[in-house]
Amino acid sequence: MKANYCYMAVLQKDGNGYSIWIPDLVGCNSYGDTVSDALKYAAEAMGLCIEMLCEKKAPIPKPSAPEDITLESGQFLAAVNLDWLAYQRKYCAKSVKKTLTIPRYLNDLATEKHINFSATLQEALIQKLGE
Repeated sequence: MKANYCYMAVLQKDGNGYSIWIPDLVGCNSYGDTVSDALKYAAEAMGLCIEMLCEKKAPIPKPSAPEDITLESGQFLAAVNLDWLAYQRKYCAKSVKKTLTIPRYLNDLATEKHINFSATLQEALIQKLGE
């Protein structure tokens, strides 16, 4: 899985704000009062779309080249970037069950001291990964 994604988005003025959508990701669209807001919200929508594709084990589409995207009058392109790991930290805190094996003496000592195995493993992984 990639750590970063970048797709071209189509923007167009819509009332007092901007509609935005990513043609390569079906259903990935948003709106913002400013171009900056629209890009920010499009990145969040992109994360949601990629998350759903991952859950379905569906392929993540390759980004189109800007010159391959057809625009209508009043539309313009902008790149939308997504830091996938930052998105997951913020929105994907759902726990997953893992089965692991430890020596019996460690199990006995930790149980005796009422140590939470899940919390300890999470803390150790965060430290080991430098997160």
